[in-house]
Amino acid sequence: MTTPHRRRHPVLAHLPFGMVLAVVAFGLLRIVLYHWRQGTVLIGVALFLAAALRALLRDDQAGLIMIRGRGVDVLTYSAFGACMIFVAMTIEGGPLGN
Repeated sequence: MTTPHRRRHPVLAHLPFGMVLAVVAFGLLRIVLYHWRQGTVLIGVALFLAAALRALLRDDQAGLIMIRGRGVDVLTYSAFGACMIFVAMTIEGGPLGN
């Protein structure tokens, strides 16, 4: 006799993606408020959050942050996050003068 699989609540299935999206939204808000460097760093942090969640969660728990294999996802999210933060921290001045 097999036990039926418990289905997760639909909201919980997308919670990791929602967490990442919330940080990105806050970063975009900072950019709109003329704090482009802080906003860009927050988007980079969101990518690192996606990498950490993808590394820690099982495939059935990862939801929409799962794109390819675990290693490829973690490497890609981390690399893009590092690039975003690097660019934000190295640009001098810029059109917004921040």
